Amino acid sequence: MFRGSSAHNLDSKGRLIIPARFRDVLNQSDVNGLMISKMDGALCGYTFEEWRKIEERILNLARKSENMRRFRRIFIGSTHECMLDKQARILIPPPLREYAGLNKGVVLVGVLDHFEIWAKESWAKEDENLHNDLQNVELRNEIAELGL
Repeated sequence: MFRGSSAHNLDSKGRLIIPARFRDVLNQSDVNGLMISKMDGALCGYTFEEWRKIEERILNLARKSENMRRFRRIFIGSTHECMLDKQARILIPPPLREYAGLNKGVVLVGVLDHFEIWAKESWAKEDENLHNDLQNVELRNEIAELGL
């Protein structure tokens, strides 16, 4: 499982070093890399096994609405296979870097079954937005259901 967060820098070619604790999860896979797609203004990195599960769920989805077709088109269509090099780096393709606004400073955030790659500024805004949203009783009740 992917847990925790840490700040990193992209190099001039758009490469990102994957931290050891995330590499440990990736090393449990048969493939030395990950699948990256876009969502919510950030990038999502999945092991190949987890990605196969997502594709199966999307293919088996009984609901074939226009909204789901559009989602599938963008989410699956923007996905890139990113292999780790010998220095444990991945090259994030330019279209994904552009989507997420990744320039230099990034934050990697473990979200259990995947991790997210945020532009440092976007992550700070996301953190602030959640802090503000915690005033919402409905959200507080949802969190309370977790026993937190």
